[in-house]
Amino acid sequence: MEFRDVSLTYPGPPPVTALHPCDLLVRRGEYVTVVGPSGSGKSTFLNIAGLLDRPTGGTYLLDGTDTGALGDSGRTALRGSRIGFVFQAFHLLPHRSALENVMLAMVYNRIARGERRPRAREALDRVGLGHRANALPTRLSGGERQRVAIARALVARPSLLLCDEPTGNLDSATAGSVLALLDELHADGITMVVITHDPAVAARGMRTVAIRDGVLSERAAVPDGA
Repeated sequence: MEFRDVSLTYPGPPPVTALHPCDLLVRRGEYVTVVGPSGSGKSTFLNIAGLLDRPTGGTYLLDGTDTGALGDSGRTALRGSRIGFVFQAFHLLPHRSALENVMLAMVYNRIARGERRPRAREALDRVGLGHRANALPTRLSGGERQRVAIARALVARPSLLLCDEPTGNLDSATAGSVLALLDELHADGITMVVITHDPAVAARGMRTVAIRDGVLSERAAVPDGA
């Protein structure tokens, strides 16, 4: 993903600039972490990167595609095929099994019905939850629910995984196991951007980007324990 002078300003009065013009290049296979205090612009960054919001200035290229040149249907198709999302709150349907939650993600990607179940099982196996495929989210631990959410993000085989505070609702031991899984996925070649307020999580990335008051800047990765 590449930002070229990308910005977002909400109309007023008065206008509010949520993200000032910025440049950022995330190369294929990188693991980039994004840090910043609450209200700094991290959510705006995520929404633009995830094709949920359009920037009001600049150019955003995803896998070489100028996303600004696409209509809404084209953006939706690109988002569904190229981007996987992992959120702090899991966003699983409570009355659907782990397998069904993962399968539902493929409905919106127009993946053939006959492919959905085997691909969902493969994704759950990949995150170590094949044995819990038929369990409801209410019967899963927080770490297991996040693993289901990661499987759902992976099932369409995206080129970019966007994670928004993926350990924010987990205790430290469970968070460690989820972060280890993200490390494994990155080692397998997945490009990752992880938004976090936790310096220890930020330190796991290859490099770190800081956002403060809507201004994005690159800085060295945060040392462990900082």
